[in-house]
Amino acid sequence: MMVDADPVLLLATSDPTSREVIGSELRRRYGGDYEVVVCADHSHARAVLEGLRRWGRDVALVIGCYGPGDRAGLDFLRRAYALHPSAKRVVAAIWGDFASTSTVFAAIAQGHAELVVLRPERPRDEEFHGALTDALDDWQLAQGIGFAAVRLIGEQRDERTHSLRDTFGRNHIPVAFHEAGTDAAHRMLAGLGLEDPALPVVVLTFTSPPTTLVAPTDLEIADAFGLTRPPPAGHVYDVVVVGAGPSGLAAAVYASSEGLSTLVVEQQAVGGQAGTSSLIRNYPGFSRGISGAHLAWRSFQQAWAFGTEYFFMRRVQGLGTDGPLHTVELSDGDTVRSRSVVIATGVDYRRLDVPVLEDLVGRGVYYGAAVSEAPSMAGQEVYVVGGGNSAGQAALHLARYARHVTLLVRGPSLAASMSDYLIAQLEGTRNVAIRYHSVVLGGRSADGCLAGLTLGDPRGGEPEGVPATGLFVLIGSVPRTGWLPQEVMRDEAGFVRTGPDTATAAEMMQGQARLPLETSMPGVFAVGDVRSGSVKRVATAVGDGATVIALIHGYLAEQRARENGTTPAGTP
Repeated sequence: MMVDADPVLLLATSDPTSREVIGSELRRRYGGDYEVVVCADHSHARAVLEGLRRWGRDVALVIGCYGPGDRAGLDFLRRAYALHPSAKRVVAAIWGDFASTSTVFAAIAQGHAELVVLRPERPRDEEFHGALTDALDDWQLAQGIGFAAVRLIGEQRDERTHSLRDTFGRNHIPVAFHEAGTDAAHRMLAGLGLEDPALPVVVLTFTSPPTTLVAPTDLEIADAFGLTRPPPAGHVYDVVVVGAGPSGLAAAVYASSEGLSTLVVEQQAVGGQAGTSSLIRNYPGFSRGISGAHLAWRSFQQAWAFGTEYFFMRRVQGLGTDGPLHTVELSDGDTVRSRSVVIATGVDYRRLDVPVLEDLVGRGVYYGAAVSEAPSMAGQEVYVVGGGNSAGQAALHLARYARHVTLLVRGPSLAASMSDYLIAQLEGTRNVAIRYHSVVLGGRSADGCLAGLTLGDPRGGEPEGVPATGLFVLIGSVPRTGWLPQEVMRDEAGFVRTGPDTATAAEMMQGQARLPLETSMPGVFAVGDVRSGSVKRVATAVGDGATVIALIHGYLAEQRARENGTTPAGTP
């Protein structure tokens, strides 16, 4: 990559009007920060892209047109993927050309482009520019370039370094990674006055002076950021939300916006599993799609603006009661008291249970983490295990960097477990293959890193060895409920039961049936993926988070009425 060269925005269209209108908008708005290249011929544009690849230039956006004056733009964008797979591909359509919509949307569904914009019809068309700046923001975040709030020095294939890179990225913290042993890492360590320190080294560049942490714990990092302050002695929250995934953040937004004092405790990163998704295209209201990290970040900021407090990088270790209050025990030794608790801890990906691969976690084997680790897979042979939407999104994102990606599916089909739009994109991406009836049986390493896998057919047959540099596992759901007391009922798989069925016989006799999202412990609710019977979708998790606050209002009103010896409003 040419470090001093600006990233390129390339427009190719044979339509002179579109070329003039869009080209002038690009130069006027982005010419100071990007090199804008406008081509009148698609063959010439492909030659330009080939030259930019040879020169190591970054291409951020490739824009093609589709309309009456240019019917070759979609084919151009499809071919551009092989030359610059990390570039965002944009279809520019013409307002009123409704006859072309089905073709354009089909091309996006097949993965030939990421988004469609309408050609500007006037200067300063902010809807057009809003779509482009969102795409550029996603591109910058994926490339890890620009402002670095954190500088991280560590081994490329080290589990702790990988975990920190993933955590910073999912928390929307710009991080610059410097591999130990490189000239850049040596210069940084010398400038910090460190000689052969324990790794990783974390430098917070936004503090004055910069804060240097050597092999820090999660708590040391959280405290250094200065966001977390212990609550005053004796403080009682209205709501404590355990987990900052989509359901937990939605609960925080609604609780704090409606005047309830709210605390969110998160052990790793905002967004949960959804935060690891490179592009969510079926979330209502985001027709162009949105990355899980961006969606989570916006919800986090929204709740924060309403007054939600956060404890990051702290695990909840216990849940109990103190009279009418609930106690939440944290991994740093603090105990928080609250009138109600929302369990939104979500799920972890199921482990493969292959010992040789467990020893390689962070060194070629990853559970989730496709977004943060994708750039390190450039030119490599990569495998993804899973048949759900998360696995499909991971495979598509990794295909932007890897030489080839193989999706391993245990069953005979993806139809029952993955959205149609993702299946179409996978089938339409040339460097992605889907291998059905396939499981991972073993693996091998070289120099301490993943070098190959042993694959098999669950129906029988001879195992097959294949070379592999990266393995990304996104299978199944294991609920994060090990910290809960026995009083909180769970189903056979460990998911939290909620609703009337959790009430005891004595409570039923007294007419004290549980609220719809309430657990068997009064005043403790469960939302999102951790809840038994939940639909594993981002939108339904957000719906749970919004619904639970209305239920908590009723619960708190009933508790106050009992304390005062009165009847809550609306009670017969």
